[in-house]
Order: sequence, then structure tokens, then C-alpha cells
Amino acid sequence: MKMKRLFLIVLVTPFYSCTSDSISDLTDETPIVLSTYNSNVKVIITNHCLNCHGATPANGAPMSLTTYENVKEAVLNRGLLDRISRAEGSPGAMPFGGPRLPQDQINAIEQWNTDGLLE
Repeated sequence: MKMKRLFLIVLVTPFYSCTSDSISDLTDETPIVLSTYNSNVKVIITNHCLNCHGATPANGAPMSLTTYENVKEAVLNRGLLDRISRAEGSPGAMPFGGPRLPQDQINAIEQWNTDGLLE
């Protein structure tokens, strides 16, 4: 009796372990969405930086951040990511004299950099 039961289990098990998944069922078809300046960063810069970093920089700001190229240059060569990531009140922290950017906005700018600084 044990032998018949074992034989039956061995015979039936492969049918339960096989599925009808296709290759397309096994691949993730979620599109990769890259961060861009216009979609993810521009609004942050506009809301938090342009009072000083406008077309004509004010309050001792050394450069304008009004265009994609300006902001890209600031990330690549002017330490923008370092300055916005500093603790509130730290020397050189931005926005100058204001509260630190919310972490999700800092993360958005960092992700834009990671994704290749796309316009």
C-alpha cells in the first residue's frame, strides 16, 4: 500500500510543479522612468533657489540657476549637491539663511544626477 501511495505521489507531483508561465510572464515590463530636469528638478530650484540665484544673482550668490545648463553646471562643478545636503545652519548650506530642503527634494536632485542630468 505504501508503495502504491509513493508511486502515485511521484507520478502526480510533476504536474503540480509545472506551470504555464511564458517568458513574458517572467520578465518585468515596468518601464524605467529616468529623472529629468524639467519633470523633477526645475520646480525645486524655482521654489527654493531663484530668490538669490535668479537671472541677476542677489545676496552674494555667485551664479544664476535659471536654466538647465546653469543647474547642471552647479551640480557638476559648483558643489550644489554637497551644499543642499549640509545640515541646516552649517557653513555654506543652501538655501542660505533658510530651512534645509526636505529630504525627498534633495533625493530628487540626487536621482537626477544619478540618472545622467537629463533635460
